[in-house]
Amino acid sequence: MRHGETAWSLTGQHTGCTDLPLTPRREAQARGLAARLGGMSFTHVLSSPLQRARRTGELAGFGMPVVLHRELVEWNYGDYEGRTLAEIQHVRPGWELFRDGCPGGGSVAEITERVDRVIARVRALEGCVILFSSGHLLRMLAARLVLDPASVCKLGYDHGRSERVIRLWNDSRPDGD
Repeated sequence: MRHGETAWSLTGQHTGCTDLPLTPRREAQARGLAARLGGMSFTHVLSSPLQRARRTGELAGFGMPVVLHRELVEWNYGDYEGRTLAEIQHVRPGWELFRDGCPGGGSVAEITERVDRVIARVRALEGCVILFSSGHLLRMLAARLVLDPASVCKLGYDHGRSERVIRLWNDSRPDGD
């Protein structure tokens, strides 16, 4: 589960390690996640220790027992923390997070290794696990998922076609519902 909106995500600022609260609008949406998950139960609840992820989990009804897991913290944006994509590309034209990493912050290799450790931890747990974290870390996690035969994936764009997004993944239901 990706955390809800913060003031910085609303303005497009990269929010890695800065511990910002959810906006009131997204607190209400996080409460709505409980109904959307349809009463699912989880044996393990892991969350980034940053308040935006923890609070999303709490409002969605998964506040206790929660294990705060430091490796679920968002990518360390280093010198780019708090800056928008336009500001970054003004000083570094063509910059892409998933290719270039962040000066003074995390490299692609570092985030890859961290996500692999998260996967190893989850695999060692018995039962159903839910994770609460941030967008770029979860995108790295999604890159490690398998694609079932005869399944449907829907890709798209966000931020005026500058960001590629997954709209649907691994849907193998025969009726598509």
